Parts: sequence; C-alpha cells; structure tokens
Amino acid sequence: MKAVSQFILLLLLIASSLAENNSLDLQAGCGASLGEETKAFPIDLYSNENCTWKIQRPENKVIRLIFSYFQLDPHASCAMENIKVYDGPTSNSPLLGQVCSNIDSVPVFESSSNSLSFQVATDSTDLKRSIFAFYYFFSADSNCGGLLTSPEGTLTSPNYPKPHPEFTYCVWHIRTAENSKINLTFTDLFLELDPNCKFDFLAIYDGPSTKSGLIGQVCGRSRPTFETTSNTMTIALSADYANSYRGFSAHYTSIPLPNPKPNTSLTCSSDIMTVVLSDAYLDTFGYNENNLQLNDPTCRPVSGRPMVFSFPLNSCGTVKMKEGNKITYTNFITASQTGEIITRQKNLQIFVKCEMENNSTVEIFYVSEDGVIQNSSALGRYNVSMSFYESDLFARPILDSPYYIDLNKTLFVQVSLHSTDADLLVFVDTCVASPNLDFGSPRYALIQNGCIKDDTYMNYPLLQHYGRFKFNAFKFLRNHASVYLQCQVLICDSNDSNSRCTQGCVPRQKRAISSYKWKANAVIGPIRLKRDRSSSLSEVHPGKTQNLQQKSLYTFSFVILAINVILAAVIVKRYIKCQSEYKYQKLQGY
Repeated sequence: MKAVSQFILLLLLIASSLAENNSLDLQAGCGASLGEETKAFPIDLYSNENCTWKIQRPENKVIRLIFSYFQLDPHASCAMENIKVYDGPTSNSPLLGQVCSNIDSVPVFESSSNSLSFQVATDSTDLKRSIFAFYYFFSADSNCGGLLTSPEGTLTSPNYPKPHPEFTYCVWHIRTAENSKINLTFTDLFLELDPNCKFDFLAIYDGPSTKSGLIGQVCGRSRPTFETTSNTMTIALSADYANSYRGFSAHYTSIPLPNPKPNTSLTCSSDIMTVVLSDAYLDTFGYNENNLQLNDPTCRPVSGRPMVFSFPLNSCGTVKMKEGNKITYTNFITASQTGEIITRQKNLQIFVKCEMENNSTVEIFYVSEDGVIQNSSALGRYNVSMSFYESDLFARPILDSPYYIDLNKTLFVQVSLHSTDADLLVFVDTCVASPNLDFGSPRYALIQNGCIKDDTYMNYPLLQHYGRFKFNAFKFLRNHASVYLQCQVLICDSNDSNSRCTQGCVPRQKRAISSYKWKANAVIGPIRLKRDRSSSLSEVHPGKTQNLQQKSLYTFSFVILAINVILAAVIVKRYIKCQSEYKYQKLQGY
C-alpha cells in the first residue's frame, strides 16, 4: 500500500507540473486572441513583424498585463520598434503606454474596459527579439504596499515568512526628508528563481513611482542592497500563480546628502545630458520656459513644470573639447526678458558641463546670476553592454541564459558603448573568467592590460563604439558548471592617435605612460556545456519551460509509471487468484 501511495503522489505531482506547463504554451504565429483567466507566454519575433495579441476579460474584472522581460533591438528607435498597449481590442482604442528598448522599468498595464490588446512592431534589423508577458484578471488587490515616511522602517511581503498569495502585486513608496537619500537592505529574500526574473520578482526604482529609473530587478535567494540618489524610492512586488516562497523582509534608512541642490540638477550619461530647473527656482527670477534657450535656440524643453532640458551630447549646440586626459561636453542655458526697453530682472546664465573621467561620468554644474556662480557635481557611468554573438558577422546576439555550448567552440563577444558621440573608440583592455559571479578564486585571464594570455583569444580591429573578440570555450576543473566573463574596456577619443586604445599590450610596469582615463566594466554569463544541460533541469521553474526535452521527459515518466502500475496490478491480481485456488492435497506415499 505504501508503494501504491507513492505512485499516486508522484502521478499527482507530474500532473500538476503538466497543468502549469500547458498554461505556458508558446504562442504560435504572429498574435492571438486570449481568454484564459491567466496566461504566461514567451514571444519570439524577428525583423519586419507587426503582431497583435487581444485579451478579453469577464465582467467586473480588471486585466493586469506585465512584461517582466523583453529584449528588443538595442539600436532601434522607439518609432520603428516598440510594444504598444491599448485599453481596448484595437489600435483605435486609447493608448495605455508604449515599451521601447531604452525603457528603464518593468512595464505594468491595467485595463479600464473589458478588453486589452498589445501590438509588437519590429524594424528591419535581422536579429531575434524575446519578450515574456503574463496577464491575469482580478477584482480587487490585496491590502499591501503603501506610503512610508519615517526616517527608517521595515517592510515585508504579504504573509511573511509564510508564502505570499498568488497574483500578488504590491507597491511601496518611501519618502524621507528633503536633502537625503535612501538605503534599502534585504535581510531576507526568497522568491522564485529565474535567470531573468520573469515570474516572481521585486523591482526597485530610484524615484517616486514605477516610472522612475529602475535600480534593479531581483528574485531567487539573496540579500541585495540598493541606494537612491534622492529622498524617494519605489518598490514593486509581482508574483504569478505558482511556486510561492517566503517572500522578503527589508529595512530602509535615510542618509543625509551633503551640499544639497534643492533648485537645480544635472544628469550626464554616455549619450544624454539632462538639466532640471524647479518652478520655485525660476519663479525667483520671474522666468518661464518661453524665456529660456540652449546654445541652439531651436532645442526646446521637454517638460515645463519643472523645466527639463534633455538632449544628446552631439546636438543642441553642445561643444566637445579634449582637456588633457578628459573629454568634456558643454552647453549654456540663457534666460532674459525680450521686447522690453528696461528690465529689473537678473540675466540668468546656466553653464552645464559633463566631464568623462575614470570609470564614471563627472558632472559639473555652474549657475551664473549676474556674476554670482554656484556649482555642484554628481557621478554617473558609461553605458556599456556585452553580448555573445552567433558568428563573426556580429549580426545576431545570443539571448539565451545560460548559453549552452560545446567544449572548444569558438565564442564571439561584442562590447557596445551606447553613446551619441561618434568620435569614441572602445578597446578591450582586460577580460577574466570565473565560475562565480563575484569573480573570486579561481580566475583565468584571457587578456590583461591589452596583452593576450589565452592562446585562442583574438581581437578584432577597433570599430568606433564596438570592442570585439573571440576565444574558444573551456570549463573550469573541479566540477565547476558555469563560466562568467568580466571585461574592462577603455574608451578613447578617436581623434587622438596616441590614445591608450591604439597602444595594444602595455605591461603593468609600463602603465604609467598610458594616457587613458575612461573605462567601464561589463559582465556576461553563465556559459555552460551542452552535456551539463540535463543536470540543470532541476533548477528550472517546474512546468514553465517550453523545452521539448522536458516534455519528452514527462512522456517517458508517464509511460514508465503506467507500466509499473500495470505490473503491480497484475502481480496483486495473480497473488489473490493464487490464494483463492489454493487447496490441501494428501501426499502420495512412497
């Protein structure tokens, strides 16, 4: 009886996994009409696609649609490649929002009508786009989330430390005192594990809403720490219908900011400069957006309250200069009264300057009020990314994670700098491999200080914003399953013929002669051997992969179980029959 009970339990577990797997069927073709109460599905598209998915809900329900993972063409414009979500069945319905490759959030949409649709359009670039979407219907959210305004506090997931309910969606807003920033530390985090956090996840934003800049998206088991640049933070918890664990517990504290900038701010990235002027600040001078202009007066503010100028580094009259070992980008915002004979207002001139230095972007901000100058600074980083590619054409990036390969296979890697400045070069200076994400011991160097250390490593010629190389796949000894790659790249001015990027190998003892100060780090992985794929199945979300291997495993398991059940039944039946036919018989004498 114990063996039969174990068989039944195993059958129920596999049936449950199959039920979840069926709810995650890959959407065939381009678009679909959906009516299930909940559905999670991956979407794979290529070039020149235009596909529409329609979701119909029952009465008195709201549709919540979440794009928990998306990988679009990173170089495509938002006008040419996007995901548009409509509050209704067609593109003539009200537009709820748009998702592009440069969006800095986890997009969540909710309907106000009885249907919702989304349309995915791709441009002509020949590469694979991957999207993971899931939706569900709900009538009222659980009472979770809220506003926290104390200098410090604790927040936990619903029911913590017990499993959180299915379809949990909570948003916490933290607001501390002005001129402070927020540090958030997770004392416990146990959510469903997935390499891209597609199923259950926490999204942490540097600002007052889920439209603010995304600091991180986390899941699995860890204890991460996050820090904002201002006095507001937003935390969103999203969970699907399966595999709930403890959730999380986190503690936040408020940290005072030195030298506050209450009225103005400047943000520099590797491609955009953004200046924000508060209403109160402009009101003190009696100016508005009609009085302000950049070096190029045709460049207008993108927002009026507060006043926001956001423009690429190579436009709007921005001046690029090389100052010693620094590259600087400068512009002016000027304000004055026009059309008047006299004025009693101060002329306002704002000088904005971005300096690219070390492994960060140093931002310097000057404000001149008729000779009175104020200045402030902040830090940013170069925006770089690193990807594996299918071939030396570097046309199709590998989006799979982990990336399963054969031992000694040639791997093609590209590091990309995302900048509007066309006169920059990317040079791969150092790349090390490790079986661990913390890149502790053991470590193996492919290239160091521009000097090749691995016999299979080869650089490609310098090509503006791209650093390219290839090497043959390997694995670490002592049963390490994964290989991660971390590269340090140097960024140089292509007009400087003596820059570090043109010097090649520079041993450590000679590095003092190298004139470089712009660098960034990028990490990629894990790489795993194909023969190790089967051993990793236990780490994959049960019932949520679209892998034919897994489906074959389920089928094989059912066949074996069915055979065992039939054999057990035959043995039991034969045993009962033998018992019923047994008779005493007199022994024959000799």
